[in-house]
Amino acid sequence: MEDKLKRVMFVCMGNICRSPLAEGVFRHQAREAGVLDNFEIASSGTGGWHAGQAPDSRMNEVAIRNGVSMEGQYAQQFTYGDLDYYDIILAMDKDNLQHIKQMDGGDKHAAKIYLFRAFDPEPGDQQVPDPYYGGPRGFDQVFEMVDRTARVLLDRLRDE
Repeated sequence: MEDKLKRVMFVCMGNICRSPLAEGVFRHQAREAGVLDNFEIASSGTGGWHAGQAPDSRMNEVAIRNGVSMEGQYAQQFTYGDLDYYDIILAMDKDNLQHIKQMDGGDKHAAKIYLFRAFDPEPGDQQVPDPYYGGPRGFDQVFEMVDRTARVLLDRLRDE
């Protein structure tokens, strides 16, 4: 990847579980690979009801246990301006993807909007399930999905 800064946005529903984890994991992996300075990494939610809140404590616990920090991250709502600003926008599930595409309207930004797990070597239904209302195992499963998908995404973006 050349010196051009690549702006990456991860999007889920409330921006307290899946997308902040993806932001933290991707940042961690980019730092480990020595390419963090090539990226601007953020996350947001399609809904704004958690705006200003730190990531869910259960998700944060799983992140810390796996050596990933989400410190300094606070929920924010995805905006129309994000469509113009970010180079790649990654939705955690099909509902989030649909919401982003509706905001896009005329598909002006369609070439940079993806389901995050489209990059997963084990994509399943290409969605990251929301662990919010489930038990602890759901948070661990989400971490596993996000970790392996972020590795492939990072490799792909570095190669561009």
